[in-house]
Amino acid sequence: MKMIVDAFGGDNAPLEIIKGCAMAVEKFDDVDIILIGDEATIRKVAEENGISLDRMDIVHAPDVISMSDHPTELMKSKKDSSMALALRLLADGEGDAMIGAGSTGAMLTGATLIVKRIKGVKRPALAPIMPNANGMFMLIDCGANADCRPEMLVQFAHMGSVYMKNVMGVENPRVGLANIGTEETKGDELRKATFELLKKEPNLNFIGNFETRDIAEGGVDVLVADGFTGNIILKTYEGVASMLSGKFKGVFKKNLLNKLGAAVMLKDLNEIKKSMDHNEYGGAPFLGVKKPVFKAHGSSKAITICNAIKLTREFVSSDVIGKIAADISAGSEE
Repeated sequence: MKMIVDAFGGDNAPLEIIKGCAMAVEKFDDVDIILIGDEATIRKVAEENGISLDRMDIVHAPDVISMSDHPTELMKSKKDSSMALALRLLADGEGDAMIGAGSTGAMLTGATLIVKRIKGVKRPALAPIMPNANGMFMLIDCGANADCRPEMLVQFAHMGSVYMKNVMGVENPRVGLANIGTEETKGDELRKATFELLKKEPNLNFIGNFETRDIAEGGVDVLVADGFTGNIILKTYEGVASMLSGKFKGVFKKNLLNKLGAAVMLKDLNEIKKSMDHNEYGGAPFLGVKKPVFKAHGSSKAITICNAIKLTREFVSSDVIGKIAADISAGSEE
């Protein structure tokens, strides 16, 4: 299985990207890497840090698309960037999947215009896996589509269900619609119209409206939202988690007695921290495009990239795209 990786995407590129790829090829015998970026820099960084480039090919790209560049520049002045070239190689069949930690907007633009959508899919959606009290859930969409129509949210529900079943092992994913109340009549026109469509879908385990205050407690496997609402949920979730983490650290460092208590609970505390760490989930797929495109967090470390490759490997092996295509096709025929 060949993974195409943008070596110059993200805040910690290229060092952490290269380290993560090296970890992945050591861990997975069936994974090879194509690193995209400035070849001289990649080789220099690898040599200086003692990183083996075994089972990693390098394809030179002279440019980088930055976070400040407009996403559409990927198709214009930044056509020679590492991200643009990585996406073109994927579209041309040079690899099985593409992974990058660069600009989300640029990746979405490239995934849509270069790799292109699955037939029948109205819009690709960004779908991260997030922690809750019972384990995890998928939030779809979390920012790719700020303005949505009801039928788009229905497709998000189907794509999310296919992913959770085939990659995350959830047998019958519970689908909830993010809303301000659980009653059928709650919400704006988008939520009301989407609810009516979702409850008529025979192949979805739709459990109804889902209040955002209940997200952390669990009870839902696929939380459906328009990209605007989803992005607010995502960032609020991350912000509260960061704030609570800081508060706990302050308490445990307050005095000697608290430090001793923290030492006693260290194992359990580390397990909680691990369950809340985005690095453990690796990345989020753009669901709805013809080939696997995974977006890793902008601040990705080596372990994040390794986990993103692991998740992408499972995505490819499970033929999620083929199953989404079949699901969307069946829905359009009804």
